[in-house]
Amino acid sequence: MCRWLAYSGSPMLLDAVLYRPEHSLINQSLHARLGVEATNGDGFGIGWYAADGQGDGTPAIYRDIAPAWNNRNLRELAGHVRSPLFFAHVRASTGSAIQQTNCHPFRHGRWLWMHNGAIAEFERLRRDLCMAVDPALFSSIEGSTDSEVMFYLAVTYGLDQDVPGAVARMAGLVERLGKEHGVADPLQMTVAVSDGERLWAFRYSSEGKSRSLYYSSKAETVRHLHPELELEFLGQVSDATRLVVSEPLGNLPGVWNELPEASYTLIPAPPGEDYLPFIPEPP
Repeated sequence: MCRWLAYSGSPMLLDAVLYRPEHSLINQSLHARLGVEATNGDGFGIGWYAADGQGDGTPAIYRDIAPAWNNRNLRELAGHVRSPLFFAHVRASTGSAIQQTNCHPFRHGRWLWMHNGAIAEFERLRRDLCMAVDPALFSSIEGSTDSEVMFYLAVTYGLDQDVPGAVARMAGLVERLGKEHGVADPLQMTVAVSDGERLWAFRYSSEGKSRSLYYSSKAETVRHLHPELELEFLGQVSDATRLVVSEPLGNLPGVWNELPEASYTLIPAPPGEDYLPFIPEPP
């Protein structure tokens, strides 16, 4: 399995989130606490949107098959790239090849997507799943992972119009095909997806025992709980700034909240709703 984080809020150097926290994602690439494996060294990737509306709205990505913990190019980029919305992912392969095109995040147009988990017995379901991808999109699939097929199924099912609905229809197809092929509990996923303006994160598994996923409390809440952080970090960010992470980046009380089973969160969050239920549906 893998570890990932997604950041949305005030433009921030990637370094401040990827390297500086006590239990940073780079630390998790060697010493994950809540993942299936402690080491996630089968490649990494980052994806980011330009600050201040620069560029054409499409995200940049940088991916490599080397481990994240000793990659000098990643360290160099992280210290110089500032973004209001970025993804980062460290990979532990579940069987697909260790190659650049299998590293997350995946990109299509303005969309970024990354995933932790797996489709059980993907080799048995792969053909039927791929046949459901819009033929106009099929040539865009570059790698061999279940994660990328899930992404293009979601695009096929209307990601541009309704993100939760598209992801629900993707999950519904995986579960239907799993049942038809006799695969028990076919889907395990935590997924992040963004169009550069909003960020969605989903936690779901067919068996009801999903991989870990946490979201940060509102900045104003953290300021109240930990005023000593105001000068260190929180003075730089807006109240809308949030993080979603596979596992907490530190141990401060009140900062991290577990996303409940079978739910999703949206950032910026709707008033009074940190998360909503997620239910797969037939496509």
